[in-house]
Amino acid sequence: MSLAIRPEITSSFRDDEEQAAAAVPLLAAASPTRSRSHAGDVHILSAAFLFVFSAYLPTQNLQSTLNDDGNLGAVSMGIVYVSFTVFAATAAAVVRGLGSRGALLLGTSGYALFILANLHPTWYTMVPASIYLGFASSIMWVGQGTYLTSAAFSHATENKLNDGQVLGRFNGEFWGMFASTQVIGNLISLVVLRNDKDGGGAEEKNLLFTVFLGCMVVGIVLMFLLSRRDESIGVEGGDHELPEKSLLWDMSKSAVAPLADRRMLLLAPLLAYYGLQKAFVWAVFTKSIVTPVLGVAGVGGAMALYGTSGVISSLVAGRLTTGLYSSTLIVSAGAVLQAGVLFWLLFFYSPVGGVLGSEAPLLVGALWGVGDGILNTQLSALIGLLFKDKEAAFALGKMWQAAATAAVFFLSPGATLQGMLAAVAAALVVALTAFLSLSLVVERSYALKL
Repeated sequence: MSLAIRPEITSSFRDDEEQAAAAVPLLAAASPTRSRSHAGDVHILSAAFLFVFSAYLPTQNLQSTLNDDGNLGAVSMGIVYVSFTVFAATAAAVVRGLGSRGALLLGTSGYALFILANLHPTWYTMVPASIYLGFASSIMWVGQGTYLTSAAFSHATENKLNDGQVLGRFNGEFWGMFASTQVIGNLISLVVLRNDKDGGGAEEKNLLFTVFLGCMVVGIVLMFLLSRRDESIGVEGGDHELPEKSLLWDMSKSAVAPLADRRMLLLAPLLAYYGLQKAFVWAVFTKSIVTPVLGVAGVGGAMALYGTSGVISSLVAGRLTTGLYSSTLIVSAGAVLQAGVLFWLLFFYSPVGGVLGSEAPLLVGALWGVGDGILNTQLSALIGLLFKDKEAAFALGKMWQAAATAAVFFLSPGATLQGMLAAVAAALVVALTAFLSLSLVVERSYALKL
């Protein structure tokens, strides 16, 4: 028997009439007290992230190649994720204080500052911008998870739909749009940097980052258009009030409480692997697999394919998600696919010649993007479904991801490609084993309540 939705807040089965209603399009009529539907807010949220990350992600992809003097780019990205890890411990309390919409607005400023620093990349501009970006992005991503989950539960409640299906579809839309940033942003970098294998001169680089700043401005404007939300919906026990204790106590409780939950401990390896496999693409795949074959200018094309496959897999995975059982099957399929890619790279890949020649980096990017899109969609949906304290769970999840990402950026300059591939493969085995154990634990716990 599958666990279709979160047992803490809803029953797991609907009658036939409600199941038929689940097929109604998500853009349903808005509540009489709202000027925009909950689905409409998700559309705007997705569009805002589309513009922000169409600028940021290609900037991040190019750090290890464009800013390679003294490994400035790789070190800067490592600092971003160390800062993210540190500030994620208090992100839940900050988001509660600002509200998820306020956290999204403040968080966007960090990405804009980082792109500005790339117009004059020195240790004095990149390091402070990286530290601030770590703080800003930690609250932005907790705000995103909280905002989207609140919208999904509100939409499901008002339209009497299955929580798991709505959350899966909303996450599918968001992460599908998010994955397309790799397509749009990297095509922009491909066009601006042209075919120069060294990535173009200073003029081309400045033009690229100026265009990215324009995208960032559009994203910030869209963030301002988001509705304020009642984030208590979907929280067991009704109102989501802050405890009447000091801010320091609230921060500490938010950071530590999920660690006592066995479900979070079993999900943590997959969360860490998610951050590790993303950093592998940004820091290792682009530099050690794409650049030697296609040059710096080819990074944009390879990452565009990576993003395209991520868009498709995110949308499909979101539509197929109904709860824990479906997520287990979907995550397992994505893990097997990425394991196959790692096995091929470890034992059969050659940058010179080989079976596929210059097409190999493009194929690897496309296949890896499918697995990444699956993890994007499923991890966000799982946190929303399994945990009552959404802000704290999203904050801790992002902290695991950021710590793994930072480790890759700091270690990759001194590691061999084979060593990095072996490390990623080992992490994948541990993550999948822990996740399958989580599925058994939750299913068993649910069965005992019946």
